[in-house]
Amino acid sequence: MPFVWSVGTILGPSIGGCFSDPAKNFPSHFTAEGIFGRFPYLLPNLICSALMVLSVIAAWIFMEETHPDMQPPRAADIPHRPSISTGRPLFPAQPTSTGAGANIEHESYGTFAHVEESAIEEDWNVKADGTSRAPSVNEKTFTRRVILLTVALGIFTYHSMTYDHLLPIFFQDERVPPDGTHMMHRDYQPGSLAGGLGLSTQDVGVIMTVQGLIALFIQGVVFPLMASYLGIWRTFIAVTIAHPIAYFIVPWLVFLPQNLLYPGIYACLTVRNLTSIVAYPVLLILIKEASPAPNCLGKINGLAASTGAACRTMAAPIAGYLYGVGIQIDLTALAWWASTAVALIGVIQVFFISQRKTGPQHEVHVSAPFHFMDNEDQPRRHRPSVVHIRVGGDGDDNDVDERTPLRPTRSNTH
Repeated sequence: MPFVWSVGTILGPSIGGCFSDPAKNFPSHFTAEGIFGRFPYLLPNLICSALMVLSVIAAWIFMEETHPDMQPPRAADIPHRPSISTGRPLFPAQPTSTGAGANIEHESYGTFAHVEESAIEEDWNVKADGTSRAPSVNEKTFTRRVILLTVALGIFTYHSMTYDHLLPIFFQDERVPPDGTHMMHRDYQPGSLAGGLGLSTQDVGVIMTVQGLIALFIQGVVFPLMASYLGIWRTFIAVTIAHPIAYFIVPWLVFLPQNLLYPGIYACLTVRNLTSIVAYPVLLILIKEASPAPNCLGKINGLAASTGAACRTMAAPIAGYLYGVGIQIDLTALAWWASTAVALIGVIQVFFISQRKTGPQHEVHVSAPFHFMDNEDQPRRHRPSVVHIRVGGDGDDNDVDERTPLRPTRSNTH
């Protein structure tokens, strides 16, 4: 789903950049005195609204009900109908360009990679009659690791949202000429970090479309390779440390000559997408691994969704306010460097999260078209899984703790 979302980030900016201000871009079809001349952004919004209406109609006509209690009677007669789980919510989607929501029950996490869960140690609590026992009331859902990873998700969501909010503003803000004059009838010192890049709406649309292509490549190719080579934990540490760089370098684009401006822009976008797109799925994987039990995932999802929503709510107005302050003091880099500071807090915070060495572990392995990297003649070796089986009645005194090693299989999932 995030891969298709990235396709939308390619088409969406193209529609916005091409059809905004039609009276100027298509004077033979639209007049400056007409409604599209008075409202230059009306046409792209109408196009998006029409696409949404078509989506609703298509869903109403072609999509079937998935809720097991609301399916029509004939649906029960259809053989081999897959059951749909509706028990757990989605994680919060990134606001614009970085990807859609993901369910931590899924194995792909929005990539073309195969994610294996290698169960190293598990706890099974069963009654004497073989039925499962209810978890202890003292079982803690929001452990220290869960809380710290949720905080990391919130920090990441905040500065990721500020990037998406500031980027088009910075691109279209007037650029300070090399001599420091003639910008809004004010004089600036040469080499000032005031202002932006002075690009047109159409140019910004093209750039955002290319950013979607970059995101598509990183999500489908780079993430599986990087996570397979480094592992989930080291990938998380690497991209977290690299995040401040993505924000710090953007304001310096104003000093590039015109012939190097676009290569510089795309280099910045590549750094940003490499960090943010890789960070999101590994955060999902780590939060899932940190869950004490599967029946805690709903609560943990809810906490993560609330944290992400709160951080996104704060990010845009704070970033916009700081950019406005930067305009007043001739330092629009202020907003970008504030996001750099938040990302640095995330770097410091991540070192308080201990690496989990027991419990379910996930490994990402690239699949087709990279099957040549997976040697079928030499199957991957994993440590044997161990399951702690506690059998007993209602009281804890009669419980029996058996340490049962399981022979690993290729999927190593038990």
